[in-house]
Amino acid sequence: MEINVVPGNLAEQQADCIVVNLFEGVTVPGGATGAVDRALDGAIRSLIASGDFTGKLGSTTLLYSDGKLPSPRVLVAGLGELAKFDLQSARKAAASAYRALAKLKGVKSFATIVHGAGLAGLEPESCGAVLAEGTLLAAYQPPNYKREAPEAGPATMTVVEFDPQKLPRFNVGVRRGEAIAHGVITARDLSNEPPNVLFPAEMAARAKVLAARSGLNFTVLNEADMAALNMNILLAVSRGSVHEAQLIILEHAPGTAANEPPLVLVGKGITFDTGGISIKPSDRMEEMKHDMSGAAAVIGAMNALARLKVDRRVIGVAAAVENMPDGNAFRPGDILVGMTGKSTEILSTDAEGRLILADALAYVARFQPKAVVDLATLTGAIGVALGQQAAGLFSNNEELETALLAASKRSGERLWPMPMWEEYVEAIKGDMAEVKNSGGRTGGVSTSAKFIEHFTEGYPWAHLDIANVAWATAERDALTPRGATGFGVRLLVALAENY
Repeated sequence: MEINVVPGNLAEQQADCIVVNLFEGVTVPGGATGAVDRALDGAIRSLIASGDFTGKLGSTTLLYSDGKLPSPRVLVAGLGELAKFDLQSARKAAASAYRALAKLKGVKSFATIVHGAGLAGLEPESCGAVLAEGTLLAAYQPPNYKREAPEAGPATMTVVEFDPQKLPRFNVGVRRGEAIAHGVITARDLSNEPPNVLFPAEMAARAKVLAARSGLNFTVLNEADMAALNMNILLAVSRGSVHEAQLIILEHAPGTAANEPPLVLVGKGITFDTGGISIKPSDRMEEMKHDMSGAAAVIGAMNALARLKVDRRVIGVAAAVENMPDGNAFRPGDILVGMTGKSTEILSTDAEGRLILADALAYVARFQPKAVVDLATLTGAIGVALGQQAAGLFSNNEELETALLAASKRSGERLWPMPMWEEYVEAIKGDMAEVKNSGGRTGGVSTSAKFIEHFTEGYPWAHLDIANVAWATAERDALTPRGATGFGVRLLVALAENY
């Protein structure tokens, strides 16, 4: 989509539709909405008085100008309660407006004001950013393998601001929102691809193309490289697949920060997870193509950080592996020794994500990181605990945890702190090895995090269990489509910019 930022009066814009907004409880609209209402001889006030439109967040109503405006249509978008309005509300309002426009025949362009830009405490740059994010994420369409092309929505959005002094700040914000949205779209595209298309080597190839376009440094380790580093735990997960594992490394190192200790992002990238010998039930196994959503989020975030030219050294590592059962596959009962020299007893080959992270997190110690954050679709239990409303946050460092919670608030991607008590270690003590890869159902989210922590040494670390938020079996709202959500990209960008 093409997004333009222009000075002017919204009511004078020539577009297929113009978008105004309204808070709940408002009876006489003001600002640009008021100007449009007056041009329409009070049509918006009549709509409010009738009770047909309350301004509820995410709601929309369409009016026709009947020649009273250059635009033939006016879409009124609800902003919800003024006291509860924040950047996430503005993001949702923008997404809902786009979805409503996409259902209309003949709307290929629209003009809009920036939602919430006149409110105290909301920066113009931030309001411009969430307008672009919400619109582009609502416009997202997954990879299409049908012969018929999906019907496209509006292709052009014009952001209109009457005050010329605010215009440059809105433009900066909109361009920022575009960069972040493209990062989320990158993650969604990767996670939505079928597993016969996106296997580890293909993920590496796509990361290489992305790196060349965005100016990131790209490195990939193949199985021979990893074997030389004794990354035997990760490689065990790959043994049953014909597709070789890949360790993908992307680095954003701007000149002013090229030598500073990096923030390191590590993503679980199981391109398809059968469960291995501990095979999963067939019901909904097809969704396991998204078991690489942590890696996808890391690649998407690196794309966004490069586009934004963030003045910080950030390294993204995606551990890409396919978990399949065959005669070479690893087994329950196996004991593995990886890069750290620590031994691991395998109870379940379906608890494989923590295994590939064990060696990936050992590998990143060589970067002497300022902090490390891993993202993984790790446990079904996190959804039982938190539903689809937040990802689980586990950390052994209070400063990093605080920074992640602040990034969560800024980005609108919720995290909830989960316990990391030492008592959970007892559940993962191995009988014949130092640790075992499953502590059982009770406390499974925390015992899995304690297993991962066992392989982190010498740096602050946090683990994000995103299994409940990375994939939607049905559309949740205009921002969250069915399929891959791209969760984590906005969060990681906010962390990198402010940590």
